[in-house]
Amino acid sequence: MTKKFTQNYTPSYFLSALGSGGLAVSFFMYLMFMVKHPDTPIPNFSHIYSALSGPIGPLTVMVVIALAGIIYFSFRHFQLLIMNLRAFNRFKRTAAYANLSGTPAEVTLMTIPLTLGMTINVLFVLGAIFVPGLWTQVEYLFPWALVAYGGVGVYALKLFADYSRQLIIGGGFEKRNDLSPLLSSFAFVMIGVGFAASAAMSHNLIVSVIGIIGAISFSTFALLVLVVMLTLGIQAILKDGIALEGAPTLWMLIPIMTLLGITSVRVISGISHNLMGTEPHPAVILVFLSVFVSIQVLFGLIGYQALHKMGYFKTFINGDQNSVGSYALICPGVATFVMGMFFIEWALVKTDVITKFSIAYFAIILPLVLVQLKTIHVLFKINRKLLCSGKNCSAKNSDSVNPAVI
Repeated sequence: MTKKFTQNYTPSYFLSALGSGGLAVSFFMYLMFMVKHPDTPIPNFSHIYSALSGPIGPLTVMVVIALAGIIYFSFRHFQLLIMNLRAFNRFKRTAAYANLSGTPAEVTLMTIPLTLGMTINVLFVLGAIFVPGLWTQVEYLFPWALVAYGGVGVYALKLFADYSRQLIIGGGFEKRNDLSPLLSSFAFVMIGVGFAASAAMSHNLIVSVIGIIGAISFSTFALLVLVVMLTLGIQAILKDGIALEGAPTLWMLIPIMTLLGITSVRVISGISHNLMGTEPHPAVILVFLSVFVSIQVLFGLIGYQALHKMGYFKTFINGDQNSVGSYALICPGVATFVMGMFFIEWALVKTDVITKFSIAYFAIILPLVLVQLKTIHVLFKINRKLLCSGKNCSAKNSDSVNPAVI
């Protein structure tokens, strides 16, 4: 069992828990889009039980693999979350934490509400598929979900206010030549997509509208921060080049676009169902998702070229050097898979471009599965470098850690 982090602690270690939580949710996507659930917006225990009770076939195997992935990566998420919360509590009493305040590196604190937002997502998935009968009480749970995301949102706003106030008063943004300030946007949109879940799935008008307003508000925060920080970050990068350890932040737009895309689908669904009494038109969602996917493809290609040319993979993934910022590579992989599954379902299947479970359907999904497997492989490599247990902790890495780099 994991006991310690191998390098000096930094809040960026929360990305280790975030990555595992994201992979748990990615396995849920198989159940979401391949297991029949005509009576509910997402599959729950009864649908999974029915899928497993029938004749053994490819669907049964898929469900078992998906459940195993959800269980394993959920366990790792909570294990690493607890480790991080304990380590962060100790970290707050050190000089390193005091030195973090008032510097551009303070943005790494935004990994905390970002990860807590993912935790609520994981709990929702676990409750839906593993607790019998829970979905019959879900309307009583949605208000509590709104309260939970609201609490995380208030915490995120406080952290961001402290961070931005220090930058406005003292400056220092020009010292960053990466896109790590987008962590704030990432955290806000994670909260927004959480609000959007209640907006889309609740049949209670008040709950749904609160979810819609919360989703739109935090997505707006995310977009405003994205525009400002991306502009300043690209200017700094074009002036001085990107820092090697900060190169993975070039891919941060990929998970941000995925969460904005899912938020858009959920908000449109909530408005359609609860305010207009209609079904959302897939063609409208196709347009929204196509915009987000296009941005992901562009930054995916730019980021890969930079990471490859700079030798980041050779140095920090396959080489002997370590960087906590390597965990920033996991979310883009997860996000690519999740957005791909949403795009296939809403933009291709629901518009009758392709037929579900056809050869073309699985041919399009296959590259996404390969991305998911590669992401898991990279995560295991990073964990072996940056997490340790038992006697292996005696051989700690002595490389210095720049807390300003995620």
